Amino acid sequence: MQRQALTTVRAACPHDCPDTCAMLVSVNDDGQAVQLRGDPEHPYTRGFLCLKVANYLERTYHPERLPFPLRRVGPKGRGNFERISWEDAIAIIAEKLTAIAQSPDGPQAILPYSYAGTMGKLQECGLDRRFFHRLGASKLDRTICATAGAVGSQLTLGARPVIDPLQIRNSRYIINWGSNTSVTNSHLWALMHQARKAGAVIVTIDPYCSPTAQKSDWWIPIRPGTDAALALGIMHILFRDSLEDCEYLNDYCLGVPELRQRAMEYPPSRVSEITGIPVEDIERLANEYGTSQRERGGPALIRLNYGLQRHGGGGMAVRTICCLPAITGDWRHPGGGAMLSTSRLFPFNQAALERPELSPPGTRTINMVQLAEALHGELPGPPVKALVVYNCNPAAVAPDQSRVLAGLRRDDLFTVVLEQFPTDTVQYADIVLPATTQLEHLDLHGSYGHLYVLLNQPAIAPLAEAKPNTEIFRRLAKAMGFEPELFDVSDEQLVELALSGGAPEFAGITLERLRRDGLARLNLPETFLPFAEGKGFGTPSGKCEFFSETLAKQGFDPLPTYIPPHEDPQTRPELAARYPLQMICPPAPAFLNSTFVNVDSLRRHAGEPFVEIHPEDAEARGIQEGMMVRIFNDRGRFQAKAQIGDRVKRGVVVAFGIWWNRFTADGANCNTVTSTAITDLGGGATFFDNLVEIAPV
Repeated sequence: MQRQALTTVRAACPHDCPDTCAMLVSVNDDGQAVQLRGDPEHPYTRGFLCLKVANYLERTYHPERLPFPLRRVGPKGRGNFERISWEDAIAIIAEKLTAIAQSPDGPQAILPYSYAGTMGKLQECGLDRRFFHRLGASKLDRTICATAGAVGSQLTLGARPVIDPLQIRNSRYIINWGSNTSVTNSHLWALMHQARKAGAVIVTIDPYCSPTAQKSDWWIPIRPGTDAALALGIMHILFRDSLEDCEYLNDYCLGVPELRQRAMEYPPSRVSEITGIPVEDIERLANEYGTSQRERGGPALIRLNYGLQRHGGGGMAVRTICCLPAITGDWRHPGGGAMLSTSRLFPFNQAALERPELSPPGTRTINMVQLAEALHGELPGPPVKALVVYNCNPAAVAPDQSRVLAGLRRDDLFTVVLEQFPTDTVQYADIVLPATTQLEHLDLHGSYGHLYVLLNQPAIAPLAEAKPNTEIFRRLAKAMGFEPELFDVSDEQLVELALSGGAPEFAGITLERLRRDGLARLNLPETFLPFAEGKGFGTPSGKCEFFSETLAKQGFDPLPTYIPPHEDPQTRPELAARYPLQMICPPAPAFLNSTFVNVDSLRRHAGEPFVEIHPEDAEARGIQEGMMVRIFNDRGRFQAKAQIGDRVKRGVVVAFGIWWNRFTADGANCNTVTSTAITDLGGGATFFDNLVEIAPV
């Protein structure tokens, strides 16, 4: 039998991960993708894929792919639908949205709800934003992941803490701070491992002994939400023991005397009481961090991640940690400083794509963390009468899940969901529109973990009747009678628009070049050291701002400080008396938030929902290994199997998510107990700020 010839198509991973891997898709003569692998020509991702994306063909050809539009025929939440045509589906949606927009409540009663199910510039945030701006719908503040840290770091640095990740080979003391890097940033972990072979020490600060902590040279278990206190304790020792870089502080920093005074308020003894870390470990950490250049011949690097900001004081925690590399002067050296996100280095022309000026002045903005309040009419403005969901699964991922689901069951709420699979959210939809996967559409990608622009070229035709988000919003705009000149634009033209604007970082990066090569590095110096000489600080003073006049004007403490979690046992003893355990809920390694949960091989890899608990906490509650337990507080409850061990601190439990409710024992996941309270800065989510109790079922 003659073997079929294969065509290779360059693609990019679309998922919410800093690595944004370059991929190669092999397609046979029948137009079917038969192999997917990493592109070895990408200098950062270098040809290997994570466990999840290596199984992407299983996801693309999954038997549960939604093949055609659906209309609900039974009660909301039951998942009973009938097939309808695209023409009918678009007509129903257009008629309903028009009626709401023309009602006394007006178009602000319509709420788009989306996030990063895909990170592409076309399918995530292009014609969809333009459509809702033109409609006059309520705006969505997409805060659920990273805004607390973004605002916190902006106040200190006027930018994100960033280096070229390839320089990490030069680091000699690496701190993964709230970062499970080996799982969630595997290509960066490979670089850290190279640095370790050259003499680097790897430290992980985390309440949970994650896979990264297990592979590190030193795991420092910290009490959830106390990271700012630890950072201030490190500052105390750096200043006390004259480990600071006085020249860097004098030349490039603002508020040095005030910060010295603040740090004196956090001696190791006080920090130990707050964080649960022994004094001797705090002393050792600060000393090793502050002497890396002298003792190990290379700089220290802090890899911050998003887990440490998901509590009441999360924004200030990131702001405080961002001060440390300036104190030590590690920003001067390749591989030194701190790393959070490279996303702000990509000057995509978002305004040209999204057309924000089309939104009427005074249009309200709803924080996506507060979906429960929005669906129950508890926010200013008109009640939400229509919800359009895409690139997101809020029935699983939004906090205070019980109230979110109650809102989705409202008979007077018209819900449209663009999806690839029958997720928990689809079960509550009135109209379901089938969306393409990454192998079936064109898209353009930046990254928040490296410096390369990637083009994703469609490898196969859309399966069944699936359509890209761009095409869906074109059709909706036409049915609504919106101006053709706003929406009669091809995906190729949108790519060119995103790259337009004349930013020097994009000089020479064109659609044609990306079609040929698949990727291109931003036009940045080969040795990229944005803060080495103080030039990269985008603060009002142009310096690293330990003292922030911006914060002072807003009524906040202008200096780095420790803000406890909203639900902290030390500051909320009356609540802790009823719910004494601090719960964090990181994603299971086999999933990416709620993506991939329905992929059979990955769900088997994840096992089943479980919660890790310290042996002493388990014994006090009569809990044994493998026992089904219920985790609960005033907001709700969910069930999981108990795993007992010392990978968590006493008083802390770890529940892994984010499971779809239909795959759980009781139809609920960890977000039944999470709160819609927001962070101090940036209005971010507080998923790791929950007091709970656990008991056998």
